[in-house]
Amino acid sequence: MKTRFVLIHTSHAGNVGATARAMKTMGFDDLVLVAPRWANVLNREETIQRASGALDVLKNARIVPTLDEALDGMTHLCATAMTPRDFGPPTRAPRDHFAQLLSAPEGPDAAARPESVAFLFGSERFGMQNDDVYRCHVALSIPTDPCFGSLNLAAAVQLIAYDWRQALGGFAVQSATSPPAQADAAAVAAMLRHWEEALVAVDFLDPAAPKKLMPRLNQLFNRASLSPEEIHILRGVAKAMLQKAAVAEPPKA
Repeated sequence: MKTRFVLIHTSHAGNVGATARAMKTMGFDDLVLVAPRWANVLNREETIQRASGALDVLKNARIVPTLDEALDGMTHLCATAMTPRDFGPPTRAPRDHFAQLLSAPEGPDAAARPESVAFLFGSERFGMQNDDVYRCHVALSIPTDPCFGSLNLAAAVQLIAYDWRQALGGFAVQSATSPPAQADAAAVAAMLRHWEEALVAVDFLDPAAPKKLMPRLNQLFNRASLSPEEIHILRGVAKAMLQKAAVAEPPKA
C-alpha cells in the first residue's frame, strides 16, 4: 500500500535525517516536509549524519509550502497526536487501528481498504495544530507511560513505521551469520589423538589406567559439532600443552 510520512514545520534538522533512517529500516521511502524551519534541511550536515546511510530517502524527499500539497493523492490520513482533543477524529493505538484498517473487506459491495495512507507528524515544540488533526480520519496515540509520554519525533516515526510494516506483513528475520561447516570424523579423531598425547604429557591422563576419559571426550566433542576452525584451536591448545610439558621436563642424567 502506498505510504507517505509527512513532517509539518519541523525545526530540527537532525530529526529529518533520523526520520529518513527510521523509514528506510522499515522499507518506506516517501517523505514530504511541510514548510520546515530550514529551506536547505535535506542537505544540512546534521541531517545527512543522522540519516546514517538513508541518503536515498533524503534524495527523494520533497519540501512543499502547504499541507494540501503534501497530502495530494493520499486517501487515508493518520494524525499523530498525544494530546486528547474534545473534537475531531477518534483516537486509537496504532496497532489496533492498523488491524482494523487492513481487515476491511475488498470489493464493490463492501467498504474497501484505502489505496494510500499518510502519517502526519507535527512540530517538535507544538505538535499538530487542531485544524490539521480535524481533517484526518484517525488520531494515532502511541501507548506510553502516563507519567511521561514525551517522544522524540524520529522515535515516534520509528514506532509508527514498525507497527505499520508489521501490519502489512513485516519482514523475515535475517540470520546474522550462516551456520559453520562441521569438521569431519577424521579431523575429530586426529584432534583427539593430539589431545591424548598432550594430556599424558601434563600428567592428566595415565596411559596405564586411562579409564573412559578419551571416549568421554570423544562424545563431548561430537555433541559440540565442532567446525574446522574450532578443531584448529583445540589442536593449538594441545600443542601448547606439549610445549609446556617439554620445557618443564627435568633434564636427563
